Amino acid sequence: MSADSRDSAAVSTATYSDRLELELEGSIEEEAPGRRPGVVAGGVLLAIAVVLTAMNLRPAITSVGPLLAEMRGTLGASAVWASILTTLPGLCFAGAGLAAPVLSRRLGIGPAIGLALTVLTAGLVVRVLDGPYVVLGGTLVATAGIALVNVLIPVVIKDSFPARVGLMTGVYTAALQGGGAAGSALSPPLESALGGWRAALGSWGVLSAIALVAWLLASRGTGRPPRPAAGSAPARSLMRSPLAWIVTIFFGLQSFIAYVVMGWLPQVFIDAGVSKADAGLLLGLISVIAVPISLVIPPIAARQKSQSPWIVGMGVFGAAGMLGLVIAPGFSPLLWSILLGIGMSVFSLALTVIALRARTGAETARLSGMAQGFGYLLAAVGPFVFGLLHDATGSWTVSLIVLLAVMVTQMVFGALSGRRRFV
Repeated sequence: MSADSRDSAAVSTATYSDRLELELEGSIEEEAPGRRPGVVAGGVLLAIAVVLTAMNLRPAITSVGPLLAEMRGTLGASAVWASILTTLPGLCFAGAGLAAPVLSRRLGIGPAIGLALTVLTAGLVVRVLDGPYVVLGGTLVATAGIALVNVLIPVVIKDSFPARVGLMTGVYTAALQGGGAAGSALSPPLESALGGWRAALGSWGVLSAIALVAWLLASRGTGRPPRPAAGSAPARSLMRSPLAWIVTIFFGLQSFIAYVVMGWLPQVFIDAGVSKADAGLLLGLISVIAVPISLVIPPIAARQKSQSPWIVGMGVFGAAGMLGLVIAPGFSPLLWSILLGIGMSVFSLALTVIALRARTGAETARLSGMAQGFGYLLAAVGPFVFGLLHDATGSWTVSLIVLLAVMVTQMVFGALSGRRRFV
């Protein structure tokens, strides 16, 4: 019986979780020594492409927060529209757990990321061309491109830099955070310099186009990876792995916090008396703080038996910053932002844990797809609930208390994820 026939038979009899797992694992070939077909070879050019790509994975989101009030005023949009706009990234990221492995199987990792960057660039341009629904549609397209890259980059790092997983994860995360900081800090000045929020948001498409060119160069010579060997047995479903679910919940909770902060924190500060420009800078500071932490901590933590102490330690700082926002948001916005920045730097360890809890590149792809697919589905409700709680109560206090509780829960699941085990 052919491989295609066996796949069809398996899909017809599998449960929902088995069918999803089949998509995740069917897109990845078996491990082989040396360079694997369809995977970009490690090297300087690939490292540059990883950095440039990472720099594009947050500006599409963080550039919106400081300009949200102007966008709503120009478009005549409601608070519900704003909540939907800040929720879209998480919803798109949730769908990438299935779509990204399918694309990597058909195109190869490098071309799949190139396609994702093309989609991102198109979305950044389209969303500034018309009214509120076009903004939502363009944002949906742009974040769909980001979502695909989110799942595939850990596979590139695991396969192309196997001896430097911690280092490359740190470099990738630092570049990602740096891009996020630039998105929030530079968008208000760009709005003033370019004459409005449309030009400011659309200008980020230039950076995305540069990353696309780098990926086209880095992925030359790669193609569609071969299908799994005819006699290979299907891998055990990660849907039945308690550790895989622990990692997924950890990833989802830290993403929940991140997207609430990126979408709503500037408005929280503005309502506490901080100027719009300073609110954007404070959000940028949170991302900037993560850059040196991401460069230093993951390589160190990856060499140790457990990453749990690092995860919990960062969480304590983040919880302190969140508690400060609850009690007195206008007392010391700078201090609260620094503490939050340290706490949210745990994102770099969340990515590191995905690679370390899997033994092979194939398992990394499956765990990455599951953690980011279901994790971002959990995260997607964050900005929407945060905004609705504010509308219902008339203040940010209840919203911030809920976010503090989420951060404490994240520390628990992060501690469990950091212990040396394998899915």
